[in-house]
Amino acid sequence: MKTAFATSLLVAILTTGTSAFAQTVGPQGESATPSATVTVPDAKAAELKGKKAALVWHEQSDFVNAVTAGATDEFKKFGMEVVATTSANFDAAKQRSDIETVMAQKPDAILALPLDPATSAAAFQAAKEQGTKLVFLSNLPQNYKHGSDYAAIVTDDLFQMGSQAADALASAMGDKGTVGFIFHDADYYVTNQRDQAFKKTIETNHPNIKIVAEAGISDPARAEEIANAMLLQNPDLGGIYVTWAGPAEGVLSALRANGNTTTKLVTLDLSEPIALDMAKGGNVAAIVADEAYELGRAMAAAGARAIVGEGTPPFVVAPAVTVTKANIAEAWQRSLHRDAPQSVLDAAK
Repeated sequence: MKTAFATSLLVAILTTGTSAFAQTVGPQGESATPSATVTVPDAKAAELKGKKAALVWHEQSDFVNAVTAGATDEFKKFGMEVVATTSANFDAAKQRSDIETVMAQKPDAILALPLDPATSAAAFQAAKEQGTKLVFLSNLPQNYKHGSDYAAIVTDDLFQMGSQAADALASAMGDKGTVGFIFHDADYYVTNQRDQAFKKTIETNHPNIKIVAEAGISDPARAEEIANAMLLQNPDLGGIYVTWAGPAEGVLSALRANGNTTTKLVTLDLSEPIALDMAKGGNVAAIVADEAYELGRAMAAAGARAIVGEGTPPFVVAPAVTVTKANIAEAWQRSLHRDAPQSVLDAAK
C-alpha cells in the first residue's frame, strides 16, 4: 500500500541527520502533532449535536475495532451519530462503492483509510463537493491538500514504535551483545519505517549491541525457516527483532525447537501467543503496540473540529506503548481499549 505520501514520508525520516532522527514526520516534512492535543473546544461542542459521521474502513480486525470504538465514543460525547461503518476487505473498488453508499446518509464527517491513492481521490470527490469533512488514517488520496480537501491525517508514531522496540531489546540484553534483524522485505511504508527506526536506534543509541544477522521476510509462513538459518549461523545471538507479531510466532517456534531459552525476542503489534510467552517469562521480552483506540478518538476529534470550523494540524500521531510482563493488563487496555486475553492475564499473575 505504498503511496506518494508514504514514499515521501519514509524518505523524510530516513534522510534526516542522526541528531534529528527522532520522530515520524509528515509527507512534506511536517512535524508530528501529538494526538492528545487534538480536542474539541468546549464552546463549540454544542454545535455538534445531531451531526452525523461515517466510518469507511479498509478491513475488519481487532485494530479496526479499537479505532472504531475510539471514534464512536468521541462522537457520542458530542451527541453525534455514526450512521454507517463499512469494511472494504482491502478492495479499492469496494471501498469506492462503500463511499457512494455512505454518501446517501449525508454524513457531516467521514473517517477512512484510503486504500488506493488514485481510486480514492476520485471516490471521495463527491464527499468533498457535498462539504463532508474528511479525516484519513495513515494514507492520503492523490493530490489532496490539507485544509481544503481533508482535515488531517492521523497515524501511528511509526518511528517511536521501532525505536521503543530497540530500547526494549537492549534493556533485556543488558545493553550489550549481538542481534538478529528480521525485517519486512516488501514495499510497505508502515513496516519499512518501523523496521528502519529499530535499526537506526540500535546503531545510534546502543553502541555495545551489534546487528550481526539480517534477513528479509515477505511471507510470514517462512519465519521459522528463516530463524532456524539465522540461529544456525549465529547460535549465540542475544536477541532477535521481528517486524511484526505474525512472523514472530514462527521465530518463537524456532527458538523453542532449538531448545533456546536465552535469546530475547521483541516484536511489534499485539498477539496472544507472543504475549503468553512473555507473560510466562519465555524468550519474548517486550511487544510494542500502537494506541489504536486513541487513533480513532483523535480522528473523530479532528472531524468534529472541522465541522465547527476549527482547523487541525495536518499530521497527527498517536503514541506507542511498550508492553512487558509487568504492564500487560494496563498496556492492552491502552492499545485496544479492552482486556487482554484471559490466558495472558492468568499467566502474568
